Amino acid sequence: MHDHSPLPSDVYEKVQKWLHLPFDPGTQQKVRHLLEHDPRKLMDAFYTDLAFGTAGLRGLMGVGTNRINRYTIAMATQGLANYILKLHPQKPVKVAIAYDSRHNSDLFAGEAARVLAGNGISVLLTPELRPTPYLSFVCRHKGCAAAIMITASHNPPEYNGYKVYWSDGGQVLPPHDQGIMQEVHAITDIEAVKFSKLSDPLITYLTPVEDKAYLNTLTGLQNLPQDNKNNGHLLKIVFANLHGTGITLLPQALQMWGFTNLDYVAEQKLPDPDFPTAKNPNPELKEALALGIKKLSATHSDLLLATDPDADRVGVVILNHKEHPAVLSGNQIAAVCLYHLLETLKEHNRLTKQHAVISTIVTTRLLQTLCHAYHVHYFDTLTGFKYIGEKMREFEEHPKKYTFLFGAEESSGFLYGTHVHDKDAIITCCLLSEIALKQKREQKNLLDILDQLYEQFGMHEEQQLSIALPDEEKSHRKIAETLNALRTHPPKTLCGKKVLSIADYSTSTEINLLTKTTTLLTLPQSNVLAYTCEDNIQCIIRPSGTEPKLKIYGMIKQEIHGSIPTTQERCHTLLKTYLQTLKRDHLHL
Repeated sequence: MHDHSPLPSDVYEKVQKWLHLPFDPGTQQKVRHLLEHDPRKLMDAFYTDLAFGTAGLRGLMGVGTNRINRYTIAMATQGLANYILKLHPQKPVKVAIAYDSRHNSDLFAGEAARVLAGNGISVLLTPELRPTPYLSFVCRHKGCAAAIMITASHNPPEYNGYKVYWSDGGQVLPPHDQGIMQEVHAITDIEAVKFSKLSDPLITYLTPVEDKAYLNTLTGLQNLPQDNKNNGHLLKIVFANLHGTGITLLPQALQMWGFTNLDYVAEQKLPDPDFPTAKNPNPELKEALALGIKKLSATHSDLLLATDPDADRVGVVILNHKEHPAVLSGNQIAAVCLYHLLETLKEHNRLTKQHAVISTIVTTRLLQTLCHAYHVHYFDTLTGFKYIGEKMREFEEHPKKYTFLFGAEESSGFLYGTHVHDKDAIITCCLLSEIALKQKREQKNLLDILDQLYEQFGMHEEQQLSIALPDEEKSHRKIAETLNALRTHPPKTLCGKKVLSIADYSTSTEINLLTKTTTLLTLPQSNVLAYTCEDNIQCIIRPSGTEPKLKIYGMIKQEIHGSIPTTQERCHTLLKTYLQTLKRDHLHL
């Protein structure tokens, strides 16, 4: 410890570096202010280096090594550049960069571009904000070695992030994720970063030509083009942009599909980094959809579509037959989209045995049931759309074996088409509009599809419980201890239901407690526990990949007894009690 500072010596040394060149005067001033007025905040900003994980960087913006700022972005980009040049030492390579509507996103995109150019790498930079799926498309379309998206998805306004994509347009995966992480962690000093100017001829800007290529690709994915063209204007759509990038491409995409009757949630139409009407601009949250629901009801529209700030997730609300708003869960949206695709392809004799659907272990089992009923392949992956992208890449390597049809995760991320290898809210909104139009012309709505599926395949109900831990530093340890305790003393019953089997993805094994037999799991190892209980109840526990949270997923399947609403309510209550009891009795957080 230094006697003139309450800071540990390693932190003090880091702070001293940030008080001198090459750090800019504004940054130095902010560090000095924290040093004099807020040592606790300073400690939090410098006690560690912001971790570059498999999903890149995500964190609070501000000065310091544990914050997102132009310097931590530049150092991460130098590490990425080093890794790319290691793999491509001879040939010229290019990297695409896009950014969302958050504070400093354009600045951070520019910094990343300057560093790549400084390392002799060509850059394709968006001149203004664009959705994440558009970047994935450009990466594939322009033959880039990698791509960078500056976004923190649907996090609150004080966050930003840095996502890396690989040449296939999917998020980086092994071995590249580890390779990039090693190179990033090796950059410990800003002096190691090579900068160029934004005027460097290696930096060029993407043009409306690329926008058009993306939109044309989406237009070619219509299943009922004639119907959409002739009757699309009959569907009344409300779009809630949630202050993000969706506004840049979604209206044109819908129009090109024939959906011209589009209204906006005016207060959320323009990009705004403060997200004034939705502090958590997550389309899964009812609060974020409140203004849209109000508009939907007031205008008696058919469909509310909401996209998050980087337009890769979508929220959906419709009015039921009693004119009451009904918010569809991510699982329900997935089921509706998949049913429409399977049924329409079947009707047009275009459904093949090669068609394949990819989802995650925490997403509704109804998707698997549908695939079985229509005789198409179904694949499970770990949680995270990057694993769906990985499977898509495998399909591309065996084109005669599998044809990708649809990918979905319960957290409202979906993909139809192979134009990108990540979730895409733009194409999903177009697809949902096509489905809603078809239903409207038959005097039905999206809920009628779900009722039909429940009648045929049983009630599927899913719920999630998220346990947020306030102290980020200690949260990882507490979560690890909780999961280890469950492994050491595996529960024989959960909430009065006998546990039939336990799958531990950290050891890739599943134990059947009735027969005492062990099965090997085929998915990669991960810190996830899954329990199958009596009464068709499943429970999956895992740590969040991006926040200090433990997530519990409950799933139940039951035959319809009485009406669909009463069965649904019964399943809902049962799952809610189940998850709360599990939290109380087994998770000591």
